[in-house]
Formats: sequence, C-alpha cells, structure tokens
Amino acid sequence: MQSRFPLGLLATLLWLFGTLGAEATIRVYPTDGDRAMRLSPAYAVGVRPAGRADVAWRMLSVYEVEVDGDTHSKAAFAQLDADEALDVRVVAQRGGAAQGVEIRPWRHAIQANVESDTVFTFTVAQPAQLSVEIGGDRLRNLHLFVNPVETEVYTADAPDSTTIVWNGSTHDIFRRNARLIYFGPGVHQPKDLPNNEIALPSGVTVYLAAGAVLKAKLRVEGQRDVRILGRGMLLNPLRGVEIVRSSNVLVEGITVVNPMHYTVFGGESNDVVVRGVKSFSSRPWSDGIDLMCCRRWTIEDVFLRTSDDCLAFYNHRWWFWGGSSDLHVRRAVLWADVAHAINVGGHGDDLAPEGETIERVSFVDCDILNVHEDDDLYRGALAICCGDNNRVRDVLFEDICVDNCQDARLIDVSVLFNEKYNRRPGCCVRDVVFRRIEQRTGTGRMARSRLRGHDADHRVCNVRVEDLVVDGQTITTPTFFDINANVDNVQVVRTR
Repeated sequence: MQSRFPLGLLATLLWLFGTLGAEATIRVYPTDGDRAMRLSPAYAVGVRPAGRADVAWRMLSVYEVEVDGDTHSKAAFAQLDADEALDVRVVAQRGGAAQGVEIRPWRHAIQANVESDTVFTFTVAQPAQLSVEIGGDRLRNLHLFVNPVETEVYTADAPDSTTIVWNGSTHDIFRRNARLIYFGPGVHQPKDLPNNEIALPSGVTVYLAAGAVLKAKLRVEGQRDVRILGRGMLLNPLRGVEIVRSSNVLVEGITVVNPMHYTVFGGESNDVVVRGVKSFSSRPWSDGIDLMCCRRWTIEDVFLRTSDDCLAFYNHRWWFWGGSSDLHVRRAVLWADVAHAINVGGHGDDLAPEGETIERVSFVDCDILNVHEDDDLYRGALAICCGDNNRVRDVLFEDICVDNCQDARLIDVSVLFNEKYNRRPGCCVRDVVFRRIEQRTGTGRMARSRLRGHDADHRVCNVRVEDLVVDGQTITTPTFFDINANVDNVQVVRTR
C-alpha cells in the first residue's frame, strides 16, 4: 500500500513532545479533546523515563469509559506514545492498592510497587496494552496504552487545494479532489450528515491528531487506497469504521469509544490492514471487528474490550456474499465482557447448494483477558461455530494466553444449527490446529472444552492440539474435550 503525502502539508517521520534528552521519545497527548470526554475521578497517572527520579512526572489525561453491557460499569483509560522504558505512577483515589495490584496480560510479568493504599508504581519496558486491576476489580480498572511513537504525522500548516482542515471550530468542508482530511486537536461533530457519517473517497488519507475527538462514523464504500490513522478518537459513532466493497485500506492507531454497533466492519472488502486500534463498547451487538465475505485482512496490535464478540469472521450476511479467506490476526489483546473473544463461521449462504467457505484464518500471539458469558452457545474463548451451510477449514490458533476468564469455554469447535441465527446447520469444519495455547483458570469458572459435529453428514474433521497447557499442566489426551460421535481424527500431543 503506497503512502500519499498531500502537497502543502508537513509529514514528518517523528513528532515528539517534551524537551531534548531523556524525555525526547515520550509523547503525552494534548488535552484539547478533554471537553468531549468525561475525565475519570478514580485515577491520576504520571509517567517519566525509567529510573529517572530527577525528572518530573508528566500527567496523562485519564478518561472514564463505560464497559460491560450487563453492568454498565465505569472503568478508565489513558494513553501515550513512547519508545523507551517508562516508570508509571498511579494514584487510585478509591484506595485498595494494599489488597493487591495485578497488571495484565500476565506474560509481560509487570509487578507493581505498592507505596500506600492509594499509590503504586511500575515499569513498562516496551509498547503494551495493559489492564491495571486493584483488589481484583475488573469493572473499575485502569487501562493503560503505551503506544509506539508515531512515525507519520500531519499538521495543519500551509493547507492547499487537496486538503480539508478541521480545527474544532470550522463548519463542514468538503472538496471533490481531497487527498487529506485533517482533524486537529479539539472536538468535531459533522452537521447535517445522515447517520453522522463521513463518506471517504478513494486515495484519501484521514488523520486524527492526538487530542482530536470525532463524533462520527467513517465510511469507505466502493473505494480503494484509503488510509485512516492518527492518535485521535471516534466517540459514540453508529459504527467506528465501515469498509464495504473496497480495497487497499489502512486503519491505524485510533481509539473508538462506545460505538452503537461494531468498531470496524468489513463487507466484501479485500487487502485491508487494521493496526494499533483500541476500542471499548458496552451496547448490545457492539462487536469489535466483524468481517463478512472478506479476503486478505491483517489485524495486529489491537485492543478490543467489547460487550459482544471481539472478533467475528463470517461469510454471507445481509448484502454480502462470496466467502472469506486469508484473515490473519496477531498480537491482539481481547476482552469480551459478553459473548466470544474469537468467533468464526456463524453466518453464511444457506441457499447456495455448496454453501460458502472460510479458509486460511490465523490467530497468533494473542492475549484473552476475559470472557464472561452464561449462555452456553456463546461462551467460547477460541470458537468455531459453523452454521448456515458454511465450510470452515485451515484455521490456526497459536501462542495464545487465556487468563482468568469469569465464565467461559476455552475451545469450542462445533458444526451446529443455531435456531436464533441459522436457517441450516453448517456443512463441516476441518484442518484446525491449536498450538501452544495456555490457560490460567484463576478464580473464574470454565466449562469443558468441546469438539462436536451436528450429525453424521455435518462433521468436524482433523483437529490437532499441540502443547496445550492448563494451569501449568500439559494436556496429552483427547479426554480433555467433550467429543461427540460426529468428530474424526483428533490428535492431542506434547512436542516439547
């Protein structure tokens, strides 16, 4: 995907806030957008270069965010850019630090130094997406996103005829030949637009600067070579970014807060990269990233805390047909307050004689921080739920840590008929690999993992499980799973 730099706009390789020397690679975001967001009364967060007690703490904006569609609890989040190790100081106004502070994902092995019941510090060595939990409280926790330093940055200097500049106070401005739409620090809400959405043309770059808050959906329909990037936020959109029948699209770095529906939606779109996106949702059907009949997507370094599926990959639904392939996820942090963390295969073209196929799908190097779902159909952390005459094949789950879920099933591979959403059972699931999956049960409740076909003609075939570790014990036998008679060739092995 080629970069397009509009004339008259400065694109720099590095944009660093602070002074020369030790603070040169720590960027704290502007506060211009704070008036659109509720600041959290629960936390104060400061950062400085690791080990530099002589440097003053730089304070972050800490925002309140609603999580969990069942309880509508008030958590918090803050973020910054850094390419050096950081010391972080948290003041927890409600106290409780003496009860213990846990920082997840646990693979980062970050330990808090508790100084008092309200104050603790810790060190972050590299970019990370963290949940900071006091006394085991996951509903009022602090999310801290340490992002890599932005390497492509635009400013509003010297705009030309191909540039649209929004500075927080301008009226709606559109140009037919736009090549860059710039949202500067401040609050932006388009006026007189249906569904509060901005339709983007081919060849455009949309840049949301740090401190920008945009109250709109970004829609890419029938376009190509579109780029959406920056450190700004989308607030309360109908959907965050919608990509329909389009190709060569990049979505990078933005944060989506409280969408009514999906964070990123893809329908019949190809060659798309979603990178570094963060999202919180608490509405019904407010999934994270949902794809329908898409091909060649890369999703990486995302954080999705959702009140429905974090990731859902489907075939036909609504006005989208054609099957799905080459969908690859890596380094994702997933938190499903409701429903699945990962869900593949639920919808398809049940009227097509041969159905549709989802193939060549992978989830690698991911962390699942929670799945909380009491409906048995939807509690899979790693789920393939194949319905509507779909064929699902060649799926890889590799190097995934599943941590202390509240009410979940680690693995669910099923050919099924879901009466609520399907008109026919799925056709088949085959050639699925689970490699180096680790579960830490903690205090949660886990249902038994299962592999099940629908009947003798709708089966699950060829499932290989390598080096599955549950609470420190390597699983070496298929008896770990609930397996029905419509499943063929299950291998559970230890290779190391």
